[in-house]
Amino acid sequence: MLEAVLQALNNWFECDGLRGEFRIEGGAIALPDGFLMDGQRFRIVGSVFNDGLHTWPATDLADEEFDGQVWALAVPKAVVELSEDVAAWEQANGEAARSPMQSESFGGYSYSKGGSSSECPSWRDAFRGELGRWRKL
Repeated sequence: MLEAVLQALNNWFECDGLRGEFRIEGGAIALPDGFLMDGQRFRIVGSVFNDGLHTWPATDLADEEFDGQVWALAVPKAVVELSEDVAAWEQANGEAARSPMQSESFGGYSYSKGGSSSECPSWRDAFRGELGRWRKL
């Protein structure tokens, strides 16, 4: 969920980057010593199989060679915690939020969901205020 949140924010909290040819072999990417610290998140861009968010040391990458970028990230703890809250909300409400049903009633039971009939609330709506603090245009 952290990757989805960072993507929605248009903010990856990049602190350093490398561009060029990279090799992933045995599930690990070869990077200069000291570029990343244990537990630090990084983003791969330009790969066929491994684009996206990873945590160092990554040992589960698909082997390949690619010309692209590797970005060291400094994601604030508050954003990681926000992504955990979003994941919990999504688990509890995601199915209902994606449902095309806005209201229904049968046998004395009635259900209504807020919002217009053309748009369902999502985690982005539910966390709009918190997300706004970190969003980049």
